[in-house]
Amino acid sequence: MNVDRSMRRMLATALVGSALFIGLVTVADAQEAPPPTPEDQKDRLAPFVPTPQNVVEAMLKLANVDKYDRVYDLGSGDGRIVITAAQEFKAEAVGVELDDDLYKQSTAKIAELGLQKRAKILHANMYNVSLRMATVVTLYLLTSVNERLKPILERDLRPGARVVTHDFQIPGWTPEKSEIVISDFGVSHTLYLYVRPQ
Repeated sequence: MNVDRSMRRMLATALVGSALFIGLVTVADAQEAPPPTPEDQKDRLAPFVPTPQNVVEAMLKLANVDKYDRVYDLGSGDGRIVITAAQEFKAEAVGVELDDDLYKQSTAKIAELGLQKRAKILHANMYNVSLRMATVVTLYLLTSVNERLKPILERDLRPGARVVTHDFQIPGWTPEKSEIVISDFGVSHTLYLYVRPQ
């Protein structure tokens, strides 16, 4: 009986250790793109407009994010989607940000919150980042940018992966669901959920 209990304890410890190791490897290995170059600056298409926090949470809920997900936020700004996905939804989360200041600010915030094991910001051009590890992608980008990203999403995302866009659709894709969210400031935001086909 004591031997069985010891064996169960060792097995449980090993499984927890394996889960932690997998999580660390996934976030640590999310370095699939080189840092931005001056040539990348042409892709700086729009000023940073932060998503209201209640809309961030609605986006992640719409995608049914949980601890088994790997969330990629393209154009992650101050990192609020990445931080919320890691902190509140216990997912692994990776942001991709081209702007130097926003990259430094969001990386510092992740460190301040002690979320480095589950969250990371890549200082990179989002067009150069592999999304093959993503189970969820979040976007708050113009329709024209979504259209340019579409072939990358189609190439990289596995069947069943979810994409949530904020206010701007992906041309040629049909959303599985849409939802209107009123921000804390009384502004209406439309969210679109897409699921990659089997």
